[in-house]
Amino acid sequence: MVLIRNLEKGEFDFLTDMLYESIHIPQNKPSKEDLINSAHIKKYHENWGRKGDKALIAINTNSQPVGAVWYRLFNESNKGYGYIDNNTPELGIAVIEEARGMGVGTLLMKKIIHQAICEGYKSISLSVDPENRDAVHIYKKLGFEDYAVSGTSITMVYKINEQ
Repeated sequence: MVLIRNLEKGEFDFLTDMLYESIHIPQNKPSKEDLINSAHIKKYHENWGRKGDKALIAINTNSQPVGAVWYRLFNESNKGYGYIDNNTPELGIAVIEEARGMGVGTLLMKKIIHQAICEGYKSISLSVDPENRDAVHIYKKLGFEDYAVSGTSITMVYKINEQ
């Protein structure tokens, strides 16, 4: 059993931990500090709290954070890996290893989709490595569709107005 709630100010470090976890690099993954502060990743957390930023956190029965899901808007001049347009927030998600396979990720995804609907978005996107088959399977099961291929990633989109 987990509780899903908004990320609180003092939990930003956990969000960056989850950002690091969400980056699928099976071998020789750089340190958290190096990776999340690299030019192509820094945009996902720098100046967090701006308009369009939203993060939810999963808390277990011991009041420990076990996962997070978030989205952020990007624009034409500062695209994320899953960029579609200026009005489609790009989503990220991660669950700590000990809590995987228990439905936490699916619950987080359902809650963030609901949040996006409440905030009036027409779609949300994400970028996923096709080798991360478990994630791809879950995203498709939730209604995400392939949108484009960019390098070693698939951009997927969830169209809210068609659901």
